[in-house]
Amino acid sequence: QVPLVESGGGLVQPGGSLRLSCAASGSPLNYFPVGWFRQAPGKEREGVSCISSSDGSTYYADSVQGRFTISRDNAKNKVYLQMNSLKPEDTAVYYCAAGFDGCSGGVYPWEYDYWGQGTQVTVSS
Repeated sequence: QVPLVESGGGLVQPGGSLRLSCAASGSPLNYFPVGWFRQAPGKEREGVSCISSSDGSTYYADSVQGRFTISRDNAKNKVYLQMNSLKPEDTAVYYCAAGFDGCSGGVYPWEYDYWGQGTQVTVSS
C-alpha cells in the first residue's frame, strides 16, 4: 500500500493559481509514476497530468496544457501540480494516484493502483 494525501485545494477566482501537493508516507514516491486526475459532478474521472518514475517524462491533457505543471520533490517525497490561469471549468475534485506502469503514453486511471482521497478545487468569482 502507498497511502497518498492531497492538499492545496480551495476557492480561487478565474485567472488565479493554486498548487496541489500529493504526499506519500512509508514509500518513496519517486519509485512510482504519479498521476493527477479530476472529477467534476456528473462527469467521468479525467486524467490531467502525470510524471514518470524513469526519466521524469510528463504528459498533460489538452485542456490544461500550458497552464498546469507537474513536478516532483524527492527530498520531501511529494509531487506537485501547479495550476495557473484557472478557469471555472477546472472546478473538480482533484486526486493523485501512484502506480507501477503509469505515464507511459498518457494519463489513464486504470494504470494506477493507489489513490488519495481528493481535494476540492473551485474556480469561481
